[in-house]
Amino acid sequence: MELTYGHPKSLKPIQTKYCPGCGHGVIHRLITEVIDELGLQTKSIIMNPVGCSIWADLYFDFDSVQVPHGRTPAGATGVKRMLPDHLVICYQGDGDLAAIGTAEIIHAANRGEKFTTIFVNNAIYGMTGGQMAPTTLVGQKATTAPEGRDPIEAGMGYPIQVCELLATLGGTKYLARGAVNNPANTRKTKQYIKKAFEAQMRGEGFTMVEILSQCPTNWGLSPAKSVEWLEENMIPFYKLGEVKNTLEETK
Repeated sequence: MELTYGHPKSLKPIQTKYCPGCGHGVIHRLITEVIDELGLQTKSIIMNPVGCSIWADLYFDFDSVQVPHGRTPAGATGVKRMLPDHLVICYQGDGDLAAIGTAEIIHAANRGEKFTTIFVNNAIYGMTGGQMAPTTLVGQKATTAPEGRDPIEAGMGYPIQVCELLATLGGTKYLARGAVNNPANTRKTKQYIKKAFEAQMRGEGFTMVEILSQCPTNWGLSPAKSVEWLEENMIPFYKLGEVKNTLEETK
């Protein structure tokens, strides 16, 4: 009998600490399914920084490195250059990647560092209490923007579309944006992750998959309502799909 479903070997069979309705658990599953399919469990290293992602080493059954807040790409650069035959994954949230780590991600991408970033975008600071993030939408409420993000009168600026920003850099080879709000988008997101991992193992340049994810706790919504909010507000602004694809396999 052919096994069509099972628990990924690369994912530990334990209960997670993530809030009900959070997308991190689904994203963990996608990463480990791809790693198992590619036979890379013993060759994988994940870099998990400060934020909700700091718990990642509890769940992934392969090597991990905890790095300072925002310095994930710098750590990954060193690890990948020392171990070029390994799959090196940066697992970053929007505060870590697009705020304190902006310079790190831009310069690593521009250098064409050969690791893959999994960028979890839930448009809010999760672990630290729901503050406005660089990806928080205009009008979206946060603990530091109780009336909603106001880019002009309050001088809060505009949400950053990270994939589109990095697409202008010569070192980026593959940039895609998926979501985990429904089965169809989740399957598509897995395809993006697999493309990025395969490109990394071929030795191509910088790859990143941005994933829109629910954060019911800090959005102040139920899990079901948070899915609706993502679909109605985030997806129209953060368009899904491949933003940049210059991989050798597509030529």
